[in-house]
Amino acid sequence: MSERGDQGLIDFFNLRGKSAVVTGGSRGIGGMIARGFVENGVKTYITSRKEEELRATEAELNELGTCIGIPSDLSSLAGVEAFAAAVAEREPELNILVNNAGASWGAPIDEFPEKGWDKIMDLNVKSLFFLTQKLLPQLRAAATQEDPARVINIGSINGLTYAALQNYSYTASKAAVHHMSRQMAADLAGDNVNVNIIAPGFFPSKMTAHMLEHEAEMVKHIPRGRLGSPEDAAGAAIFLCSRASAWVTGNTLVVDGGQASAA
Repeated sequence: MSERGDQGLIDFFNLRGKSAVVTGGSRGIGGMIARGFVENGVKTYITSRKEEELRATEAELNELGTCIGIPSDLSSLAGVEAFAAAVAEREPELNILVNNAGASWGAPIDEFPEKGWDKIMDLNVKSLFFLTQKLLPQLRAAATQEDPARVINIGSINGLTYAALQNYSYTASKAAVHHMSRQMAADLAGDNVNVNIIAPGFFPSKMTAHMLEHEAEMVKHIPRGRLGSPEDAAGAAIFLCSRASAWVTGNTLVVDGGQASAA
């Protein structure tokens, strides 16, 4: 049975004691989710290519709970395999995997280069698939019918609707993530592994920093009238990893203040 609080009520959102991996967890949406997990008692592994940034986030989050940083480059299969092996060595059972690491590339349609496709599709789609594949033994080991293991793949509203920016490979990669996640959800349901997607709208991050000087104009296109906050990102992930969503798999949770619906 699910854990009950002091008044005998089921704590549907209790994650204490679970283990999680958040890729790209040193900053941006990944950092927001990692912080939310740590604050709620989750032993959280984060990874990033930039070790100095990774260690700074690791130290900050260890003031709140347990965070372990593992430097890695997930843009290659070798990097994925090395990171998965490092996690497996530490955690024979893994409750949560958040595939957040990603990149973007923008250029006019007449100038868009091949490397702008290869880099983005390799990191945003291929590496996401293979990291999930490599960590499946740990996810399956932690999973039960009542409390499935959870995979959250971070998509984007750019994979759902028209993107004002000419970031062709990014929008295609996120649409691919959405559809691939539904396929994974169907295939892994029998293993008690739930796979869902978070499709964020605009959150302040390094990836969106170049657009924040136009924040006032951007907000005009968001019905809720503001950009996303750390609580919005963390809250969505906590829901998808909690007892409250144990029977939810193959779904896309759009966290965008209504922007995609209004497009």
